[in-house]
Amino acid sequence: MIDYILLLSILASFFVVLYILPLWIKKAKQTGLVWEDMNKISSPQVAGSGGIGVVLGFVIGVLIFVAYRVFYLKSLDFLVEIFSLLSCVLLLSGIGLIDDLFGWRKGGLSIGSRLILVLFASIPLIVINAGKSVMSLPFLGTIDFGLVYPLVLIPIGIVGATTTFNFLAGYNGLEAGQGIILLSSLALVSFFTGNPWLSIILLCMVAALFAFLLFNFYPAQVFPGDSLTYAVGGMVAISAILGNFEKIAVFFFIPYIIETVLKLRGNLKKHSFGKPSSDGSLDLKYNKIYGLEHASIWFLKKLNIKSTEKRVTYSIWLLQILIIAISLVIFRQGIF
Repeated sequence: MIDYILLLSILASFFVVLYILPLWIKKAKQTGLVWEDMNKISSPQVAGSGGIGVVLGFVIGVLIFVAYRVFYLKSLDFLVEIFSLLSCVLLLSGIGLIDDLFGWRKGGLSIGSRLILVLFASIPLIVINAGKSVMSLPFLGTIDFGLVYPLVLIPIGIVGATTTFNFLAGYNGLEAGQGIILLSSLALVSFFTGNPWLSIILLCMVAALFAFLLFNFYPAQVFPGDSLTYAVGGMVAISAILGNFEKIAVFFFIPYIIETVLKLRGNLKKHSFGKPSSDGSLDLKYNKIYGLEHASIWFLKKLNIKSTEKRVTYSIWLLQILIIAISLVIFRQGIF
């Protein structure tokens, strides 16, 4: 019985998104909330900010899970943590939506405004003193960071994960697929490290992302927007903090660290898009590589493989899975 009820919260997240997105796509097109699909010659207009539907489905699924724990299990355990998590995700998604509405072509929010707003979104975790301040670090041993952990490290973690997750984007299905891979892996880590409640919450977001991917995969009917990427990036950091597995989360995030370095090479002004060709392939838009997307196009061409948008997305997903597999081997003693 318990397993079925837990499954209900996950399925609710999936079906809410499945129901909402067609309505959102229709309304977005009616109101002009559409963006160009830049990796196609025809540059079709696609509905934007579909991440709002994903976050709504996620929240409903989590609330069903909370209701199950409160009314059936008579348990109030982790309620503070769960509602702090929800507060953070909703704030991050709202900030992302504002950025979307300001328009990415016009620069959206300024970098400074973005950082400050995301910093404020970390407050729900700060005020409950989330996570553990004692950490074991390579070469340094065990360190108790005390108040530095909630006041400094938590905000840095939220800001870092939220803003950099947004860098590896711009290809049909890429962001949603990356979110599914990352959050599914963190759900596994959560379960084996004694945080099954956190696993269910992560799986609610995974289910919502699966439903979104049905509409977002090539050829996309809807784009995620920052309303999704901010929420998913934030979820990576939030789960790492609440589950106390920050080190493995950082390793999982290696592709985004690489992406950030490459984006900084272009002063954060070079876009991840390729240059579409008439045969459906993508060429490099710049003379240098400014993202893993560009590296994927270059690599596929070196292998004499047609560098389509799908293949670029698949190759990045494969890289992410490989990094996660290596990370699980490295940290296996602390997980399994």
